[in-house]
Amino acid sequence: MSQKVYDLEQRTFKFAKETRLLLKRMPKTIINFEDGKQVIRSSGSVGANYIEANEALSKKDFCFRIKISRKEAKESKYWFSLLKVTNPEFENELEKLINEADELKKIFSAILEKSS
Repeated sequence: MSQKVYDLEQRTFKFAKETRLLLKRMPKTIINFEDGKQVIRSSGSVGANYIEANEALSKKDFCFRIKISRKEAKESKYWFSLLKVTNPEFENELEKLINEADELKKIFSAILEKSS
């Protein structure tokens, strides 16, 4: 029985990619534009900081980058939740991204616990 190995770099990239693809389809309102800019930054930062953590020069640097990834996942969840309130027609897709942001936050929390 082989266990599936899931690449977290790939998963965080997919998270950022799906965020961008959904935002491209949403109405071009000032709210979506401003909230979208925020969630684009935070969703991309999750993976970028995870990649940085994997190249960390010390354990302290690794933990710092993982904490940033966790923080950015939490922030992404916040922006997706706001977008969901103002775009009920995209509720299902936004809920999937909210759940993924939450899962990523939990994964980074577990990594931090094991690294302490």
